[in-house]
Amino acid sequence: MIKETEIVAAPELHGDEAALIKLASSATGIAAARIKGLKILKRSIDARGRKVVYRMQVRVFVDEPYKPEVFSVDYPNVKDAKPVIIVGAGPAGLFAALQCIESGFKPIVLERGKDVKQRRRDLAEINKQGVVNPESNYCFGEGGAGTYSDGKLYTRSTKRGDVNAVLKAFVAHGASEDILVDARPHIGTNKLPQIITAMRETVLNAGGEVRFDAKVTELITSFDKIKGVKTAGGESILADAVILATGHSARDIFETLHRQDILIEAKPFALGVRIEHPQEIIDRAQYHCDARGEYLPPSYYSLVEQVDERGVFSFCMCPGGIIAPCATDADEIVVNGWSPSKRNNPYANSGTVVQINFEDVKGDDKDPFKLLRFQQQVEQLAFKAGGGNLVAPAQRMVDFVEGRLSADLPKNSYLPGTKSVQLNEVLPGWINERLRKALPVFGRKMKGYFTNEAILVGVESRTSSPVKIPRDRETLQHPQIGGLYPCGEGAGYAGGIISAAIDGINCALAAIKSYK
Repeated sequence: MIKETEIVAAPELHGDEAALIKLASSATGIAAARIKGLKILKRSIDARGRKVVYRMQVRVFVDEPYKPEVFSVDYPNVKDAKPVIIVGAGPAGLFAALQCIESGFKPIVLERGKDVKQRRRDLAEINKQGVVNPESNYCFGEGGAGTYSDGKLYTRSTKRGDVNAVLKAFVAHGASEDILVDARPHIGTNKLPQIITAMRETVLNAGGEVRFDAKVTELITSFDKIKGVKTAGGESILADAVILATGHSARDIFETLHRQDILIEAKPFALGVRIEHPQEIIDRAQYHCDARGEYLPPSYYSLVEQVDERGVFSFCMCPGGIIAPCATDADEIVVNGWSPSKRNNPYANSGTVVQINFEDVKGDDKDPFKLLRFQQQVEQLAFKAGGGNLVAPAQRMVDFVEGRLSADLPKNSYLPGTKSVQLNEVLPGWINERLRKALPVFGRKMKGYFTNEAILVGVESRTSSPVKIPRDRETLQHPQIGGLYPCGEGAGYAGGIISAAIDGINCALAAIKSYK
């Protein structure tokens, strides 16, 4: 017999199976001796009361053993099958490739950057020397921006596709089964490279192709239908379906489409700073205690406020994390955040950004590059303010709100270094003022948040793509070019690893359907 119930456990008991069985026995009225095993279905931390607890939805196995689920990778060989070209090896591209194989089609994945092993050398150059390789960096390369941006798998995109299927695919390729049950699942930047490599091996073992240093520079079309792509190396690769999953920072792809008179559109996005606190401040505020102890993970937060009819909100919060330099070209500063799997760094950081609409930026709303140029201008201002070598402009939080240059800056996790700057010299006035108004409000919502121990590092500007590649809602094809499937964050249809992966699956299914 199998029953499901909810149990509530103290933090020190949440990993103790014998203790959980006793709690399940109490909740169900079934003798503990009859319970042969438990399967945790969902697990979350409840910090609303005076005592922090774990809430768990569990499946109780009564008078029968619990058989663990086996996660395996078993795909057909598609070496000689019809090809689908996938441009980009981020979450959207990789999951599109896996779906193609599952459906009996051959994916040809073209990635402008390097594999994860080679990519690490370029990341070291960024952090130590301030040198950006425009083809291999935190945004470009195997796994895309997601590989080195924490691996947060929390999503609200539950109606777009099967979130659990995506999570199980990660587990089958080496992720912890914890991501299937945690309310805010997370893999960790230290573990993602091995998982991404395993996904590539799955594609290759099934007869698919994954090519690195294969930057796409042109789409091959005939009579408004896609026929393939050309790469920077001069190679033409042919297929009747192309999934364009290039990520939110591949600006040259937008330029390529525009040059070929393929429709693109400007799209609102958000821009601001990344804010870092000592993790202990966040823990004290969220767990209502002096120290979280060894049984609770570093705490996260989510903050939002309407200021002067515009949303100001935290974004991509990284407990126990690091602020990373995510520029994709010279003479620009872009910051993001990530955490290792244990989230055991001493700082917590989060993007804190202001929504940007068309009316906020001067220019023609029909210009597809209107908001992209604005994004570039702010990133270049940040670079100049920092003084070069990816040193980022920064300011203490209270100093920022009160308009005072920080006499010094707190220790922080941003490796290329920070420089004390008045951030109003970098941020447009209307963004600056909304942030100034929002931060004290956030401090009233979360005790200890508004403090000069926190540092604001500029700029957080790659929250989403400032350009959208339109597509038909039903067929997912570009309205002008049959067989072209704009996909994922870069096309404006996703906002994280899970939503991008689901969009990749959906685009692959749409492409396959058009073949039949």
